[in-house]
Amino acid sequence: MFQSRARTAFSIPSLVALCVGMQGCGGEEVKYQPVPAVSGMKASLPAVPNVVKKPIKDGDAFTVWGASYYLRNRVHRAEVAEKKITLKGFITKTNLPDAPECAVHKGGKADPEGCQAPIPAFWIGDTKDAPESESIKVMGWASNFAQIYDAIETFDKGKKDEEHMDTFWGINTPNPLPAKGAKISVTGNYSSTFTGSSIGTEADPIQGLMHYQAITVHEPAPELATLPGIKRKEPRE
Repeated sequence: MFQSRARTAFSIPSLVALCVGMQGCGGEEVKYQPVPAVSGMKASLPAVPNVVKKPIKDGDAFTVWGASYYLRNRVHRAEVAEKKITLKGFITKTNLPDAPECAVHKGGKADPEGCQAPIPAFWIGDTKDAPESESIKVMGWASNFAQIYDAIETFDKGKKDEEHMDTFWGINTPNPLPAKGAKISVTGNYSSTFTGSSIGTEADPIQGLMHYQAITVHEPAPELATLPGIKRKEPRE
């Protein structure tokens, strides 16, 4: 008797579910009513950024932005890193005016003890007013300020194309000396480090550093470069 009632109780819910699923127990079938999309609403999207496309090269030479961009780019890094390239732009700064007094003297004479002088350098940018953070530092064209002191004496006494040999590095000092405002092309080994300094390795993984080999002046600077306390003379033609 108990077993019969249990079977009856179990079958009633099942029957109800079956009727609902089959929609055949007296109820009407509910039809789907499509609802149109709400009109007049627009998605709120951020504005498309205005990305300025800067040139990678100026003729056969790299722009400063182009070289530094390639150096940071994993796809193009191998095209410039540790390679001989040419940069074209403007000299935006030199450290000649900041040479310490103790380092400004004739060549062949050692700097006094405790004299801390950086290696001579200039920076090249894509515009005359480019900040140092957007310029590339160029070193390797003069070993110290004493060599530049001797070069100035040679250049001012001689002709316009007079040469001066850096006695430490065995290279010709650029004539004219690098000066702010000049438009130039400079060729050298481009890398994120410079190891030619006697005071240690210098690194710049963002803009990179150039080890000088040659320079071409397209437009001269407004004034001749010099060292503190030295007045320049225009060379003879």
